[in-house]
Amino acid sequence: MSNKIVAVNAGPRKGHNTDTLIAEAARGAEEAGAEIVRFDLFRLERYTGCISCFGCKKEKFKGHCICRDALTPVLDAIREADGLIIGSPNYLSELTASFRALYERLIFQSLTYNLETPCVNQNVIPVLLIMTSNAPDTMYTRLTENYRNTFDRFVGPTNVLVSGDTLQIKDYSKTDWEWSMFDPQHKKERHETVFPLECKKAFEMGKALLCR
Repeated sequence: MSNKIVAVNAGPRKGHNTDTLIAEAARGAEEAGAEIVRFDLFRLERYTGCISCFGCKKEKFKGHCICRDALTPVLDAIREADGLIIGSPNYLSELTASFRALYERLIFQSLTYNLETPCVNQNVIPVLLIMTSNAPDTMYTRLTENYRNTFDRFVGPTNVLVSGDTLQIKDYSKTDWEWSMFDPQHKKERHETVFPLECKKAFEMGKALLCR
């Protein structure tokens, strides 16, 4: 039986930076022998973040979010997986609302208020967290470290890949507003030289998920 890796895209744009890095990481995991189960959160039906019902704190539902919506199959798949690849673009110095919705329910279902047993997750798996941003990657160390620490505690050992200073659109001259904050030529050159190296890194990190 092959190992199962769940790949979750919490970004809206197919074929762009976040989606591409996730696809490369998944391809690496697949080359290592994994079966990939993919979810695109922006293409799911209606769902919410944690509704604070505390159902997961009852003994019979321990470690299981009881809220039933489009995120339920995602949570179920992660619970049975051998690894998790999850990526999101940076929106206003945070990850997307779609990412946060899944993150809240994934973490809170395993969190207890018991000092002796703070986590009830029975399926500890390696995680690759990918974040993309049009700002430099050095700006988000604290943000990604916070997520890494929480994933470490409640899901499993986590590595982070940040791709900063990304190319947002192919032609900045065709926007209705003047995007004078950016140097389009620099963005294009970086996308052609640095981003392929980040894709390679994503591939290798995805491949290494099954070796951890």
